Amino acid sequence: MPGSALRLLGSTLALSVGLALAMAPVGRRAEASEPRRARCPSEMAFTGGACVDRWEARLLKRADDGSLAPFAPHERPKGGTFVAESRGGVRPQAYISRTEAASACENAGKRLCSVSEWYGACRGEANTLYPYGATYVAGRCNVGKPHLLSILHGKDPLAWSYDGAFNDPALDQKPGFLAGTGEYAGCVTDAGVFDLVGNLHEWVSDRVEPSIVEKLPLTPGIRQRVRRNTGKGVFMGGFFSTTNQHGDGCAFVTMAHEPAYHDYSTGFRCCKDAESR
Repeated sequence: MPGSALRLLGSTLALSVGLALAMAPVGRRAEASEPRRARCPSEMAFTGGACVDRWEARLLKRADDGSLAPFAPHERPKGGTFVAESRGGVRPQAYISRTEAASACENAGKRLCSVSEWYGACRGEANTLYPYGATYVAGRCNVGKPHLLSILHGKDPLAWSYDGAFNDPALDQKPGFLAGTGEYAGCVTDAGVFDLVGNLHEWVSDRVEPSIVEKLPLTPGIRQRVRRNTGKGVFMGGFFSTTNQHGDGCAFVTMAHEPAYHDYSTGFRCCKDAESR
C-alpha cells in the first residue's frame, strides 16, 4: 500500500477513536477518573481518618437464641454478651468500663476509637476547639450541670462509695442531666457526629504513655501526671457536669482510672476502618 494511503488510513482510524471517546457517556468517563472515596455504615461518618459512630453507644444484649434487645443504660453490663449500637434519640450506655466498651464494639464488628481518631473527629474539618466551632457557646453541648453526687449523696466526697454512690443507677435516671443521643442538636461536628463534648465521658483505645503528650494539648496539671498514670485508661470529652478543669472542649481528657473503672459518667462510641469505593 502506498505511503499516502497508509497515512490516510491512520488519520481515519484516529478520527474514529476520537469520535468514539467523545460520544461515550459522560458519567462513565467521570467514573473512571473519580478518586476512591471512604465508605462507612449509615450510623457512622468518615471523619478523623476513620468511620466514627454518629452517636454515643447504647448496648443491645444477646439472648440465647441470638436475638438482640436494648439493655437498660443505667445498669451495669454484667452476665451476658453485649453489642454496641449507635442510634439517635436513645439513652446512651453509662456505668461501663473501657474493657466492656471495647468488647461491645468488637461484637458489633467495630472497635474503640484511638485518641487521635476521637480528637480529630471532634475538631472536624475546620479543626476547631469545639465540635460546633472555635469558641464556647453555652447550651450547645450537655455540660456544666450541677454535681449529681452532691445532690443525691451529700456534699462530703469522703462519704461517696464506689458502688453505692458513683455507680448508683438513680444518678443517670434523674431528669435534666443525662440526655438522649443527639438531643443537643447544636452539639454536632461538620461531619454529623453528636455529643463528642459532654453528656458522657467516652473511652478510647489508648492507655496512658509518654507519647500522649504529642497527641493532645494537655493542661499542665495533667501533663505532670502522665508518667505517674502510665498504663491507665483514657476517656475524652467530659460529661454533663464537667466544665473545663481537664481541658477545653475537644481537649478535655481524663487519664487517672484503670481500664476496668466505671461510673455514672463513663460511656463510649465505636470506630471502624473505612472501606473504599
